[in-house]
Amino acid sequence: MLNRCALILRPARPFIEWARNLDDSGIVPSAEGEQTVYLLPEYDDDADALELLSKMFDVLFEMQLDGWHTDESAWPRNRTFAMFREWFSIEFHSVVEDMCDYPIVDDEYA
Repeated sequence: MLNRCALILRPARPFIEWARNLDDSGIVPSAEGEQTVYLLPEYDDDADALELLSKMFDVLFEMQLDGWHTDESAWPRNRTFAMFREWFSIEFHSVVEDMCDYPIVDDEYA
């Protein structure tokens, strides 16, 4: 078991509407589609998980926005933790098992 927790963010209605209004391609994110899993530090309880998220939400928010649209001028301004919680469905998982027999490699730094 890894000394991490897993966080899954799924786009909620405000994120989907923001993406829909970017262009007329008809391509929009889906809450049921493939999502990014973030490995975060372990937490003890739900209150600790939210505290952890409140300290990291800005980076996660930017990663989600950038994953959909790289033009920062189109990103919403004055992003807050409350806004983050409205824009994403948040799923924490406290148990993360590594079933592989080889090291984890971060492609960004490889």
